[in-house]
Amino acid sequence: MFGKVQNKSCILLFCVLSYFLLGSSIFLPSFKIAKLKYSGGGDWYANKTSLPNLIAYANRTAHTNIHPSEDIVEPGSPSLYLYPFLHLTGHGNVVFSAAEAQNLRNYLIGGGFLHIDDNYGLDQYIRTEIKKIFPENELIELPFTHPIYSIKFKFPNGLPKVHEHDGKRPQGFGILHKGRLVLYYTYECDLGNGWEDAQVYNNPPEIREKALQMGTNILSYALTTP
Repeated sequence: MFGKVQNKSCILLFCVLSYFLLGSSIFLPSFKIAKLKYSGGGDWYANKTSLPNLIAYANRTAHTNIHPSEDIVEPGSPSLYLYPFLHLTGHGNVVFSAAEAQNLRNYLIGGGFLHIDDNYGLDQYIRTEIKKIFPENELIELPFTHPIYSIKFKFPNGLPKVHEHDGKRPQGFGILHKGRLVLYYTYECDLGNGWEDAQVYNNPPEIREKALQMGTNILSYALTTP
C-alpha cells in the first residue's frame, strides 16, 4: 500500500512540475534534486561542486526553480519519492540490496528519473546493479535524434567529451519503461567533472559550457517529459 501511494504521489508531482516548467506563468516553489548515497565502498560523494553548479546554470538558462543545493538520499529510503531527479556518480563499487533495487524500480516506474554519470571506473559495477533494478530490460544506446540531445541545447553528435581516458567515444545509454526514458547513463564522458568549479580540473571554458548545457538538457528532459 505504501509503495502504491508513493508512486501515485510521484506521478502527481511530475504532472505538476511539467505543467509549470512547460510555460505556466504561475510561480513554482523551489524544489530539490538529490544525489544517491549507495553502498559498496565507491565514492558516491564525488564531484562535490558539480550539482550546485549545474543547478545554477539550469535555473539561469532553462528557467527551472531548483533549490541551489542538492539533498543526499539512500536508495532504500522512502524519501526517494520527494525528488523528481536523482544523480549517481563515482569511480568504484556500487551495491544495491534487493530491497533497494525494488525501491528504485518503484520510484522510476512511478515517474522518477535517475541519471548515472560514469566518473571513470564505475562501468564494471553499475551495469550489474542496473540489471537488479530492471532485469527484463537491456541498456540501449540512445540515438542522437533522441529529445534529450535537443530539448534545450543542440547536441547533434551526442554527448560532449569532457575528459579522455581510454580513447573511447562518449555514449549515452538508457532504460526505457513503456516508452519513457527512466534511467540515463552517461559513459566515457565525465560529464559531472565538467560541471565542477573551474579550478578543480582547469577544463577549457568551452568544455565546461558544453557539459553544463548537456546537464541542463538532462534535467529539462527529466522534469518535463511525462
